[in-house]
Amino acid sequence: MATGWKNTTLKYGWLSISLHWIMLLLIVATYTAMDIKSIFPKGSSGREVIAIWHYTFGLSVFCLVWLRLLARLAGQVPAVQPALPALQAQLAKVVHLALYALMIGLPLLGWLTLSARGKPVPFFGAELPALVDKSQDAAKWLKEIHESLATAGYFLIGLHVAAALYHHFVKRDNTLKLMLPWR
Repeated sequence: MATGWKNTTLKYGWLSISLHWIMLLLIVATYTAMDIKSIFPKGSSGREVIAIWHYTFGLSVFCLVWLRLLARLAGQVPAVQPALPALQAQLAKVVHLALYALMIGLPLLGWLTLSARGKPVPFFGAELPALVDKSQDAAKWLKEIHESLATAGYFLIGLHVAAALYHHFVKRDNTLKLMLPWR
């Protein structure tokens, strides 16, 4: 594990590395809960429990992404060695920006959707306040946007993983090694 919490030009700090992998687990758990919810009949207690876990995992991502952004702003971004071509570096920035937008936007849209439905927004036993007034029309289009972005998330996450594996096994640079907890 990295020795300092802060990122440097040579390596990510333990805070960024830990948040990266914890958030990966939370995102996988969020998507898994969303996918297995349909196993249970509508209105069943099993479906409701899975939905609550989906909301809780998603809102956990929303909370942690802000800490992750602060950690990123507090330090440097380690340099990939050998350096990436300019276009590849720009594409990496765009994908990272899109992933951050997803980690903020999806949970926020979920919170807005529940608020517009007039439903409670559960988070570890607490109930978060509604962000908007009840509106079935707004709830419908917020849910559609949320689901469309969640589908796009599969593509973005897959692209991120494929790029990390490409850099590690084909380019043989340090991209993946920089984010591994053991180095």
